[in-house]
Amino acid sequence: MSEISSILKESRKFEPKKEFSKSSHIGSMAAYNKLRKAADKNPTAFWNKQAKELQWQKPFKKTLEWKFPFVKWFTGGKLNAAVNAVDIHLTTGRRNKAAIIWEGEPGDVRTITYQQLSIEVNKLANSLRSMGVKKGDVVGIYMGMVPEASMAMLACARIGATHNVIFGGFSGEALRDRLNDSKAVCLLTQDGVYRRGVPSSLKGAIDEKLDEVPTLKNVLVLKRTNQETPMLEGRDQWWHEVVNPQSSECKAEVLDSEHPLFILYTSGSTGKPKGILHTTAGYLTQVKYSMRMVFDLQESDIYFCTADIGWITGHSYVTYGPLMNGATVFLYEGAPNFPAFDRFWDMIDRHKISIFYTAPTAIRAFMRAGDHLPKKHNLSSLRLLGSVGEPINPEAWMWYQKHIGGGKCPIVDTWWQTETGAIMVSPMPGAVPTKPGTATLPLPGILADVVNKDGKSCKANEGGLLVIKHPWPSMLRNVFGNTERYINAYFSDFKKQKYYFTGDGARKDKDGYIWIMGRVDDVVNVSGHRLGTAEVESALVAHPKVAEAAVVARPDDLKGSALVAFVTINIKDLLSNPTHLELEALKTELKNWVAKEIGPIAKPDDIRFTDALPKTRSGKIMRRLLREMVTTGKTTGDTSTLEDFSALEKLRADEE
Repeated sequence: MSEISSILKESRKFEPKKEFSKSSHIGSMAAYNKLRKAADKNPTAFWNKQAKELQWQKPFKKTLEWKFPFVKWFTGGKLNAAVNAVDIHLTTGRRNKAAIIWEGEPGDVRTITYQQLSIEVNKLANSLRSMGVKKGDVVGIYMGMVPEASMAMLACARIGATHNVIFGGFSGEALRDRLNDSKAVCLLTQDGVYRRGVPSSLKGAIDEKLDEVPTLKNVLVLKRTNQETPMLEGRDQWWHEVVNPQSSECKAEVLDSEHPLFILYTSGSTGKPKGILHTTAGYLTQVKYSMRMVFDLQESDIYFCTADIGWITGHSYVTYGPLMNGATVFLYEGAPNFPAFDRFWDMIDRHKISIFYTAPTAIRAFMRAGDHLPKKHNLSSLRLLGSVGEPINPEAWMWYQKHIGGGKCPIVDTWWQTETGAIMVSPMPGAVPTKPGTATLPLPGILADVVNKDGKSCKANEGGLLVIKHPWPSMLRNVFGNTERYINAYFSDFKKQKYYFTGDGARKDKDGYIWIMGRVDDVVNVSGHRLGTAEVESALVAHPKVAEAAVVARPDDLKGSALVAFVTINIKDLLSNPTHLELEALKTELKNWVAKEIGPIAKPDDIRFTDALPKTRSGKIMRRLLREMVTTGKTTGDTSTLEDFSALEKLRADEE
């Protein structure tokens, strides 16, 4: 945990467009600085004001209780998440507004108004009650990207059940482990999903593992693909048979501000996944505020976030955040490259989507597919672009701005985590100038800093550790069933200062902008310099032939660590049957490029070409597996979140 050297050079800067700022919620740096100054001076009072925008059944008495490392927000208050996401719109003109526009992979489209959403959520909530699900029970949700997945979350919230959404691409073993760890009493799932043009079994693929979940009493199965599905009598029922006859009226439970809203599992580097526990009022407060401010949400927007419902982004910025703000959310069921890599651009064109929020790994995949694909479509409806997941490298940022945003759309690069619950660092697009590769400034109300190992603030451009110095409303409350892991993972490094440690290395530039340098686990020691591998990756992706790169280290007797880069080449630059000499020439070219871009110290010792990098299903590169591979030749630990095992198998074969 010593200081980290920052070597990335990036000087481009983009001021907000005047026409965008004119109608923006925060339209100038003067307005932004006024808000930030007040929030930084008294974050508790700031969040008190934001919380009062929620609908409370009983007002809260105390804003914050902080007994390190445990926190409670808005104690004494009572409310319901489903009421705040759906019911509040039913007495306004929004009741007939589209809440969800959904497109299935085969091309079928549904539009669901807030009134219709209310009816479906209430019927499903009554169904859960009819099956004996009660306040405090845990309900598993294992579904594809269909509107019923969001309805399932809201139905649980309505009756006070805690939802545990498990990504629909997980194996039966991963599902079983997460259901058992959370002691789920009910599972909501579907017969199958469409993926790249083919109906794929969902319930059938995991059915035998459900027998290994002793707490599971009921399984409700949605018909989507109409494929043959095993059903166990007494436990499994068809969604339509149970839900359709129910009443469309369902009294919402009045819940404590700290009532557990959901558990969401995030993979640990070793051992079993961590069940991150989020509660109700604080989470809703920060998600509602950040959704409105970061995306500058306007009444007429059609908002498309490409995240799956099974990730935190799908919770905060597909379901709760947009719906609490009365937005129209666009959902898409299938793969981004079916039937071709322009599926997203085609849908943006046809549905006139105005806000698009996706991951850097997807942007790099679109870059690799070619500039000609977005040019085929009219993307002029877009007014704002967002990035989420890993830090976006500057060249991907520039491509995104030029080819998708047409040079006119601000980009909100957002930094946050499953554990933080909501966006923590991001520009407010009408006020804050942006720079490619940085999420810019902490949001007003968030006291984030870059510190050294002693907890002291780093100087400008001095690499250090990203911490949060003051509690925030949407922070995790615990690791489900494992308080010791909660304390050790997040609060043990800066116990004296009472800081939350994010696990990320970072630096602040002279403007106070935060540049994420990668996980501290991915910081390597090269000839006495501690380097964040994210900066080396950014330099590689800046090369016109490179689509994606992951950099890890292996031990080296002379330098301490040697850098190994795994590189994917742009499709148009791929050589058919390249000779050994051609590959070696390209490796030399890339090594010299990195040396020129950020300095000889960062020059990779080894470059390996690959068709695909091992990634989680949310798009994050699993550098841990690459690091293990180059160090030991093996991969261990939790691989349940790995999207494509063939990518890892091919790399293993190349290693051998």
